[in-house]
Amino acid sequence: MNRILTAALAAALLAAPLASHAADSPQREPYGIALEGFAYPNPVQLLPIVNDGEQLGMAYMDVAPVQPNGRTVVLLHGRNFPSSYWAPVIKMLSEAGYRVVVPDQVGFGKSSKPAGELHFDTLARNTIALLDHLKIDKAEIVAHSLGGMLGVRIARAYPDRVGHLVLTAPIGLEDYRLYVPPTPTEKIIETEDKLTADGYRKQLQTNYAIKLPSEAITPFIDARFNIKGSPDYPRWLRAFVSSGQMIYREPVAHEIPLITGPTLFIMGADDHNAPGRPNAPEALRAKMGENAELAKALAAKMPNARAEVIPDTGHLVFLEAPDKYRELVLGFLGR
Repeated sequence: MNRILTAALAAALLAAPLASHAADSPQREPYGIALEGFAYPNPVQLLPIVNDGEQLGMAYMDVAPVQPNGRTVVLLHGRNFPSSYWAPVIKMLSEAGYRVVVPDQVGFGKSSKPAGELHFDTLARNTIALLDHLKIDKAEIVAHSLGGMLGVRIARAYPDRVGHLVLTAPIGLEDYRLYVPPTPTEKIIETEDKLTADGYRKQLQTNYAIKLPSEAITPFIDARFNIKGSPDYPRWLRAFVSSGQMIYREPVAHEIPLITGPTLFIMGADDHNAPGRPNAPEALRAKMGENAELAKALAAKMPNARAEVIPDTGHLVFLEAPDKYRELVLGFLGR
């Protein structure tokens, strides 16, 4: 299947659940801050959970395999994406015999938006609590973007619970504190609140070097900007900004080489995403986001890791190069 067809297929799979919710429709009811009204590809369940004394709910999809192979894959989403974007990968893994568990981390998607700050350690504990709830002793972790940072933290804190670790275009391969000065939360909230849907689309296309048609990222724009009409939008916005501060304040680059389990980096050659780059001194910006090279260097330091770089591909690797992604992931998990 050629690149045009695979990109079209990925776009169709991504957009299909949201066909009735065009981003430019002026007549819709706003989504709730738990994405009420936004369609997911599979039924969503809610796990009650307590973080820092606050009663919360962790949303997740639990998709049965077509023909069970006895193994489970947990998919970890990125910061700017609801877990619904995993739809093609859920289908791929389910058809290959895997049970697929797809959480929205607390602070994201259909999960609760906490009043307190987000932390990778807390999200890791929540994910393990979900596995305990589902009586899953060990799982394969397939993560994307910010989910890659969380996947690293889970693999480090709970190595006996992780079989294979797939880091798909992960961020956090460098310590952004070395380039970007700290920014007050209130200033970031002010900046994010002023962002328009069109500005956000351009931001995603630029930062992520997305190779898909523009309409394929409409669900991401929709998921974010139709929340603005919700009375709880300020709470959503604070949680969203907290997730960005978590990326900055809690680097994982220094612990990636310490992972001993089998690890596969799948990188887009054109993905130079580097959170906070616009706030870095101009002389340092060009040094940030060499993600493919960073992945190869980190893999070389690890006892059981390798990095695969897919040409002509940006940050949304599994949507932009689905055939190659399938080959790499299924081959790696089947080792």
